[in-house]
Amino acid sequence: MELTQEIKDAIDKSVLCWLATVSDANVPNVSPKEIFNYFGKDRIIMANIASPQTVRNISQNENVCISFVDILVQKGFQIKGKARIITKHDADYLEMEKVLIEMTGGDFPFSTITEITLNHVKPIIAPKYILYPETTEDQQIESARKAYGF
Repeated sequence: MELTQEIKDAIDKSVLCWLATVSDANVPNVSPKEIFNYFGKDRIIMANIASPQTVRNISQNENVCISFVDILVQKGFQIKGKARIITKHDADYLEMEKVLIEMTGGDFPFSTITEITLNHVKPIIAPKYILYPETTEDQQIESARKAYGF
């Protein structure tokens, strides 16, 4: 499964994403991630800034789910895949680190990176688009701006 341009565009428009992991005792954890991007044809990477539970869970169970939504358009994606923790000793680390440092300007130190390889992608769409199919993205943006006060 590959990242489409539509998914890449959605990532570019998303301020943060939510990463769901599960421990070996089947205890779920959902953690917001601000520094994330696409990498290669089929991977999403994120900086592990303050994520000890995420790292621990992935070391026990590689199955994860990530979701991200453009808050104004209220569309995005849910992606399920396999995660692994990339360290400075891994071959791709420096290339991945460069992508993420460009986003942080070096202001948020991290020593590991979560890499997610896509297995399944599902669009996320606000119910308004389904209940009122004539809704345009511009109308949704206007509605969201009013609701959020900006």
